[in-house]
Amino acid sequence: MPRTELFATDADAAVEQLYAAHWRQLVRLATMLVRDQAAAEDVVQDAFVAMHGRWSRLRDPDKALAYLRQAVVNRSRSALRHRVVVDRHLRSTTSDDGTVDGPGLAGSRRDAVLAGLARLSERQREVPVLRYYLDYSEAQIADALGISRGAVKAHAHRGSAALRDLLGDWWEDAS
Repeated sequence: MPRTELFATDADAAVEQLYAAHWRQLVRLATMLVRDQAAAEDVVQDAFVAMHGRWSRLRDPDKALAYLRQAVVNRSRSALRHRVVVDRHLRSTTSDDGTVDGPGLAGSRRDAVLAGLARLSERQREVPVLRYYLDYSEAQIADALGISRGAVKAHAHRGSAALRDLLGDWWEDAS
């Protein structure tokens, strides 16, 4: 067996053993830092993936657990910084009366549109959001999504029809 395959197998086995022995403990650590179980699991999973990718550069495999703990702490800090930036951005794009910059839908109308959009397919949701929220042209939407202008028109038509069925007459007035 070539040395590179043996080394990769050793890395796979070593990371698998670390995962089995320490995953729960590392998730608890991350949960205490980020205060969110799902985010903590993502942080730990990302740390294991990164370790696996860098296993060949690890000088002392016996210190792998210490490396993982530090990676979890660093990634938790990054997750918290990202959360602060997202919260700041949301506050800056939301006005005091609860409306979102863009289509000017308030309160229950906005909630109804968001619920309706959530029920659409991915493309049918992306096209109206880019069109009405970001005021993109068909060409800009096509470039952003990597599809043809004809596909943009088709998704816009299907999405608008689905929203009309879901939201009733006022969707036609808004669009």
